[in-house]
Order: sequence, then C-alpha cells, then structure tokens
Amino acid sequence: MTQVRCEVKGVFVAMGTATAVPLVILCDGNNRSLPIFIGIWEAVSINSAKNREVLPRPFTHDLFLDLCGKFSITLRSLQIDSLEDGVFYAKLVFVRNNHEEYLDCRPSDGIALALRGDVPVFVDESVFAATRQETENLPAMVDLTTFLQK
Repeated sequence: MTQVRCEVKGVFVAMGTATAVPLVILCDGNNRSLPIFIGIWEAVSINSAKNREVLPRPFTHDLFLDLCGKFSITLRSLQIDSLEDGVFYAKLVFVRNNHEEYLDCRPSDGIALALRGDVPVFVDESVFAATRQETENLPAMVDLTTFLQK
C-alpha cells in the first residue's frame, strides 16, 4: 500500500447549474488533484485552519486537539485509505507512549485536524489513481471565502 503525501490546495465551491457544493482539493505536487466533496461546516473549518485564522472560541476540531494534548496524545498523520461506493474513508494516526493507534474518521474532519496539528495528509495511491483529476479538468469553482462574501 503506497501512500502519496498531499497538500491541501484549498477549499472551493463547485458551481453547478442548480447547486453549489463545497469541496476540498488535495494535490500531490505533480499536477494531480483529488477533489473531495464535503459539507459546508467542514469546509468552513478546513478553510479557517488553512488560513491559520485564530478565532475567539475554539471550533470542535480545536477542542479535540486540545483534549489530545491534555492527555499526551499526539496526532501523527491522516491517511485517506479507501473508497467504497463513492465514499472516501480515512484514519487518523495517533501516538501515545510510543504506541500507534488508528481512529476512523471522515476525510473532511481528518483534514481539518491535520491542518490544525500541522501533520501530513497521505492518500493511498490506489485511491488517488482511481479518483484523481488533472487540475485543468476540475469543474468550475470559486474560492470558499469569495463564495461566502457574496
């Protein structure tokens, strides 16, 4: 199982004729993009973390990482490791007392945590290969911040 390290390119809204759907785009650095459609609140959380915004009150993702810190649990990485019936599956990798633990999560929550924890995001090569798109072939999109200001 080969893992591809990816960066979060950004949070966008795909503009259709009847709908607007939030998505996060992961890039592998070789002009390959992996779009993952997500909910609006996850999009706001990821966008906030990507922009390193400091909010007056913690989001749930901030609270989760604070709790981990209080109990000496370290977030090591996020692994997006499978795709079933169009749904991505992911695991957070934690370490405590030199012991790794894996926790199932939605990729959107995992990305929000990975950005806040400044840890890498990995995508299984088979998932990436099956779902990736060339950057120039992505749907018409607008940046989330721009979309929310309209």
